[in-house]
Amino acid sequence: MKEYASILLHEKLKACFGFSSFKGNQEAVIRNVLEGRDTFVLMPTGGGKSLCYQLPALLMEGVAIVISPLIALMKNQVDAMRAFSAEPGIAHFLNSSLNKTAVQQVRSDVVAGKTKLLYFAPESLTKEDNVAFLRKIKISFYAIDEAHCISEWGHDFRPEYRRIRPIINEIGTAPLIALTATATPKVQLDIQKNLGMSDAAVFRSSFNRPNLYYEIRPKGDVDRDIIRFIKQNEGKSGIVYCLSRKKVEELTELLVANGIRARAYHAGMDASTRAANQDDFLMERVEVIVATIAFGMGIDKPDVRYVIHYDIPKSLEGYYQETGRAGRDGGEGHCLTFYSYKDIQKLEKFMQGKPVAEQEIGKLLLQETVSYAESSMCRRRTLLHYFGEEYTEENCGNCDNCRHPRPKVDAKAALKLVLEALRDIGDKFKSDYLINVLVGKNTALIKSYGHNTSKWFGAGAGHDGRFWGAVLRQALILGLVDKNIENYGLIAINRRGENFIAMPFPVTVTLDHDYDEEEAEAVAVAPVGRGGAADEELFSMLKDLRKKVAKKHGLPPFVIFQDPSLEDMSVQYPVTLEEMQNITGVGAGKARKFGDEFLKLIKAYVEEKEIIRPQDMIVKSVANKSGNKIFIIQSIDRKMDFEDIARARDLDFDELLSEIEAIVNSGTRLDISYYIRSFMDDEKADDIYLYFKEDAESDSLDAALEELGADYTEEEIRLVRIKFMCEQGN
Repeated sequence: MKEYASILLHEKLKACFGFSSFKGNQEAVIRNVLEGRDTFVLMPTGGGKSLCYQLPALLMEGVAIVISPLIALMKNQVDAMRAFSAEPGIAHFLNSSLNKTAVQQVRSDVVAGKTKLLYFAPESLTKEDNVAFLRKIKISFYAIDEAHCISEWGHDFRPEYRRIRPIINEIGTAPLIALTATATPKVQLDIQKNLGMSDAAVFRSSFNRPNLYYEIRPKGDVDRDIIRFIKQNEGKSGIVYCLSRKKVEELTELLVANGIRARAYHAGMDASTRAANQDDFLMERVEVIVATIAFGMGIDKPDVRYVIHYDIPKSLEGYYQETGRAGRDGGEGHCLTFYSYKDIQKLEKFMQGKPVAEQEIGKLLLQETVSYAESSMCRRRTLLHYFGEEYTEENCGNCDNCRHPRPKVDAKAALKLVLEALRDIGDKFKSDYLINVLVGKNTALIKSYGHNTSKWFGAGAGHDGRFWGAVLRQALILGLVDKNIENYGLIAINRRGENFIAMPFPVTVTLDHDYDEEEAEAVAVAPVGRGGAADEELFSMLKDLRKKVAKKHGLPPFVIFQDPSLEDMSVQYPVTLEEMQNITGVGAGKARKFGDEFLKLIKAYVEEKEIIRPQDMIVKSVANKSGNKIFIIQSIDRKMDFEDIARARDLDFDELLSEIEAIVNSGTRLDISYYIRSFMDDEKADDIYLYFKEDAESDSLDAALEELGADYTEEEIRLVRIKFMCEQGN
């Protein structure tokens, strides 16, 4: 067994699997296994990990025990092995999906020497009857697939994986091969220590996937952006990952409504539906699978052309493994992720209630993800560094940051100012409190603590709150500031922060990577295959027309159409009233009131330039199951109190206002005067209304707060802005 010649291995490779040559480290790994030595394999998705234990299992005496985390993964690999062999009993799995008769058949084939690979989930491996059975048979080696599940620092931590070594000792020792597609140096050491294989030969393949294009986009109208992207990549297979089962089902329904062949996949579905949907995707009866992270581990589909993350993953390891399912054949692979820092805050809140140690680990993993998303560095370089691999190229040429470099500003002095202010005001406040102190926003809370008389009050007035938010976020990412685990959101300077104050080092902030949702709504997203966010010439013409129309009606331009609407027009080129209603932020009322002149301009432009319009980009909506929009409109018609409306729909006040703003911005007219009269005095409301009518250059809330002063709250301004938009624009 030790003297397998290279020519013999290649013959077996061709005969058993149909390949004429090994990939990367495969041959070296297989030789190590054949020689009976412990083996640790770090190989990216698509590198051919399975072959590293499948081929030796066929060549060695006895049965290889393969420990795998998912029933679906086992079934796929068993089916694949049976397809290579004339003997159907060559591979089996033993898990909870089998009845007694099937279990007996598996054991019979194993005892008869027909079976070379026997798959177990870790839970099944520990059952007494399985342990007793395995003691009686010759085991060639143990293979632990998806070994990162062992480590609590890994992205798919499975506590039962940490019981594997004791069970192996109980069954009978044999060589081990542990395999994973994602492991930082810390995770690797944790795996080896837990499995008792610290002396194993380690085979690390490069984690660089040069064919994958990494892109992060702000999370604005993400549904529309995803539909556009998929339609522009028609005929290609893709995966869309969502964090929640509910979002998986909603997005699948939306894609289907827009003529996209899509299926859902998540752990809450019954097993037969889940398996059928997976098969439809693998057999290309559908183009898109919308899934939680329950989908994909070990799915061997080489021609997935894009992986979209609706939500930012919880860790960079999860991100790397999920994006790694694109382009496994070496062809095109587009990895598109939508990011909002608010999603990170939600993920942090979900950690509350978990053990403190688990929260700490989760927090650190999230900070790495934020750093990756907001960084202006080469994404490939950042990822490879995370996995302990050096990438020396400054520009990889195949990520959004390298193709579209963004300007950076020096933030060393700003960061020092933030840390000094935080040290002085103490550790009993959240980020927004500190930011309000720095910009000099005189809130009631700041007055109550007396920080309006502090030397830090207004010390950062030269920049807006968004800038200081980015600087403070950078402080968190750099580990200079801690968030209190027990009291969510409270921040404090730590020892590393104190060291920075004493010896500052260069720090930059990339302004173009502030992905707060408020700003993201105004960012145009570049469709695949276009040079920019929109047709810039048409966009400029539409802005000029908007000025003329606004002047004619005596209104600020933003009341006519907001920038995102004009940008969408310069992507979709609407030429009919119906098409205009599919533009972002344009409902039927707004289209009828202001649309004609814009449609005439666009139609003439399209004809003159002979533009082929992307009419397939029209996004059809599906009925809102919650009925929020209809309920809110009807409730306001009945003059219900806003607090009662919010309570009835389980919304907080801010969320209700956002829902109302979305309704109004689409052209629906609401009369909320009754509520404004109960919320504030008439003089205040008149001042705000007059500001938007005569002074405002945009509908910016920050600009309004700055102009109107501390006596006006954000809620008051938003309410009057809604009234103004209804009366003047709709």
